[in-house]
Amino acid sequence: MVPAATTKRTLSTAGERREEILAAAERIFAARGLHGTPTLEIAKAAGISQAYLFRLFPTKSELFIALAKRCNDRIHGTFVDTARRAREAGEDVMTAMGRAYVGLLADRHLLLNQLHAFAACDDPEIRDQMRAGFARLYELVERETQAEPEQIRLFFAHGMLLNTLAAMGTQELDEPWARGLLGPKVIDCC
Repeated sequence: MVPAATTKRTLSTAGERREEILAAAERIFAARGLHGTPTLEIAKAAGISQAYLFRLFPTKSELFIALAKRCNDRIHGTFVDTARRAREAGEDVMTAMGRAYVGLLADRHLLLNQLHAFAACDDPEIRDQMRAGFARLYELVERETQAEPEQIRLFFAHGMLLNTLAAMGTQELDEPWARGLLGPKVIDCC
């Protein structure tokens, strides 16, 4: 008699499951935003029950806030790494951060989730998360670049323009208005 084959199932920790849920939510929220996304679809994409999703994220808003924080953390982390590398290479830190941001915009999920989070700022908790993320990023740029407030304001204004242009897929256009708004340096980066 041949012994029955046994399969050992590895259980995920709650932290690992949270990451799996956030990865699924990133794709789905990017497509439809907070109000257009059913939590059942996120649970299915993560391979869990909706009840388990709500054990880890008690409300859809809490899940969305965690995703917004994840997006903000990714941008912040990229800027931290970019500033370090730019200083080591003797490059201008603000220019390097700008190039790094253009690179981040190539991630359509990140871009759309960031825009959806701004649009969902009528929710005070989401607004608080986005404000905190923006404040943290501002403080980082200020500290790493030693730039004057006007230069920092222009840096962020340019970034918001790039968000809008990237959302419209402007980098794919060969039209005077698109080239004029993007500029040759941004077009070369995309």
